[in-house]
Amino acid sequence: MPMTPPPDLASLSLAEIARLADEQKLPPVDSWNPAHCGHSDMRIARDGTWLHQGSPISRPAMVRLFASILRREADGRHVLVTPVEKLDIDVEDAAFVAVEMKVEGVGPDARIAFRLNTGDLIPAGPDHELRFVERDDGPHPYLQVRRGLEALVARPVYYELAALALDNGSEPPGVWSNGAFFAMAPA
Repeated sequence: MPMTPPPDLASLSLAEIARLADEQKLPPVDSWNPAHCGHSDMRIARDGTWLHQGSPISRPAMVRLFASILRREADGRHVLVTPVEKLDIDVEDAAFVAVEMKVEGVGPDARIAFRLNTGDLIPAGPDHELRFVERDDGPHPYLQVRRGLEALVARPVYYELAALALDNGSEPPGVWSNGAFFAMAPA
C-alpha cells in the first residue's frame, strides 16, 4: 500500500497544519516491548540522510515508514520498534531535520510550524518546544517532535528564526509560537 506523499507547507494555513499534525496516526511504538534483536545496520546522518549499510535510502516513502516506528529509549538510544523486534539505529545528531518553516502572526500571537525532512508537519508550542544549544561551531536549534525525538533546525531555517527574534525585540532574544516563548540565548 503506497504512503500518501507529504503535504506542501506553503499551501496550508497554520490551522490546517495543526489539524493535520493532530490527525497524524503513528504506530503505538511506546506500547510495544519486544526483545532487543540487535542492530539495524542503519544510520541517520547529521544532515538527516537515512542510510542502510552505508548507502542512502533513496525512497522517501521508506524513510517515512522507518521514521514512523522510530523510538528513543530512556537511555538515549534510538531504536526501530515493531511488535516483534527492536533494533538499534545510529543517529549522529537528531533523528529529523526541520527543513522549512511557516509563520503566521507576530509577537505573542505568532504561530510557527515546521516541515521535517520526512514530510511531517510540527507546530511549535508547549507540546513541541524549541531549544537552542550553543556549541563551538555556533548555535544548534532543536524542535521537540515526539516521544523524546527531536529535529535539528536546518541552518537556513535557523536564520529565519533569528530574524523573527530580532523583530520581536525581546530580551533575551527569542520567538513566540502558540503562546509559548522560546529564548534563543541566555538573558
